[in-house]
Amino acid sequence: MTDLKTRRRARHTSVAWVWWWVTGIVLSSLFLLPIVTMFLATFKSRTELGIKPPTILPRDTTLDNWQRLFDPDAGLIQSTMNSAVLSLGTVALTVVVSALAGYGFGRFKFRGINVFFFVVLAGLMVPFTVLLTPLLVVLRGMGLSNNLFGVMLVYTVYQLPFCIFIMRNSFAGIPKEIEEAALIDGCTKGGVFRRIFIPLVVPGIVTSAIFAFLNSWNEFLAALVLLTDQEKFTLPIMLAVRQRGRFGTIDWGLLDTGIVVSMIPCLLIFFLLQRYYVSGIFSGAEK
Repeated sequence: MTDLKTRRRARHTSVAWVWWWVTGIVLSSLFLLPIVTMFLATFKSRTELGIKPPTILPRDTTLDNWQRLFDPDAGLIQSTMNSAVLSLGTVALTVVVSALAGYGFGRFKFRGINVFFFVVLAGLMVPFTVLLTPLLVVLRGMGLSNNLFGVMLVYTVYQLPFCIFIMRNSFAGIPKEIEEAALIDGCTKGGVFRRIFIPLVVPGIVTSAIFAFLNSWNEFLAALVLLTDQEKFTLPIMLAVRQRGRFGTIDWGLLDTGIVVSMIPCLLIFFLLQRYYVSGIFSGAEK
């Protein structure tokens, strides 16, 4: 009787695992199909891209789209560099400011701390488009209009509410005993922050960095409004400019190739740091 129950339980477990894998493969295929189709489209000619119904595999493989994308005269290489500078600068500023603010909110208690923290989180409730005109006026007053550093500051301010929330939870989840033991051993407050807390909140830092990078790398509207010189355009803006072909048609080959190139940094960063990202998102949840 016991052997029969064991066999039924093992069979039930095997069936559940099979259904789990089948469901996972089907869902993954639904998400991967558009990406694979777009990648294959980068090797198709302009004529083949206009065929209806569209082909899945390229009939005549060509590298014309890639050559036109990386043509120095097209301006896409410069726009990619602009996006990289903006994204990396935004990540650096966001991580530093959010780490210091999160440390203050997570480790210190003072009157009105909850009010201040609510004010910070209120930034998440304000639509970004509402602030574009006031931000443009402020940047002009500071002499930072049509400037990559000005756009970098705007991106940083936009990322801070969520990143401060993540860092605050990360610092709040560290037991007080660790800090007290370090202070008893003669470590200063600054030393505790640098040597003890920072290594413990690496998942939160990585989460903030990934969040800031993805948003600033893919951002379109603010850069379009705040930048006017074509030499300073970011990759999303330049793709929108270059997608127009002859007689107002859309150059799908160039557009698909540019999107594939813009996806590569995002995918690499996420897959390499996803374990930190997941743990950082849930940092402080149990507490």
